[in-house]
Amino acid sequence: MKIAPNLEKGEVLTIKKFIPNLGNTNAYIFTDIKKENEFYWYINAKFHLDYDDFDGNIPVLIGKENYYLTFYEVSKETKTINLIPILIDAKRNENNRNPIMEDSYVSRTGTWYIAITLTTENTEDVLKQNHPDFKKVLNYLKGLKEEYLTTANYTEVYLKN
Repeated sequence: MKIAPNLEKGEVLTIKKFIPNLGNTNAYIFTDIKKENEFYWYINAKFHLDYDDFDGNIPVLIGKENYYLTFYEVSKETKTINLIPILIDAKRNENNRNPIMEDSYVSRTGTWYIAITLTTENTEDVLKQNHPDFKKVLNYLKGLKEEYLTTANYTEVYLKN
């Protein structure tokens, strides 16, 4: 059984748990309750980007410091084993009858997440707990998440900036 984590509030985690080939970089990760690609549209509006030309490392000013933001849309699957169909088919097997519920033995559902990394110009990970700017950038990312989740029309975000 695999269970996708509940990250509705957002959390700083090693991104390797979500995207293995990205190593030990830290990321602010939260559950994305919106439709696919919505975060891309939000980021495009917020930072005045062209969706088709996006390749990460978006320059972001937090306080008086420049950072680079990169994000990933990631899916994690919850996989559960359903015992009742297995038991029903086992009983049918005992009575020399064919199983009828094989397709119901396992249930799968997906949960989408947004994983955001933030680095300095020297590619230093500012989401390390011991980084001097950790709290400042974490507050910024929490605010970004809240703005994204509560904004229905991204033109509002574009005009705000």
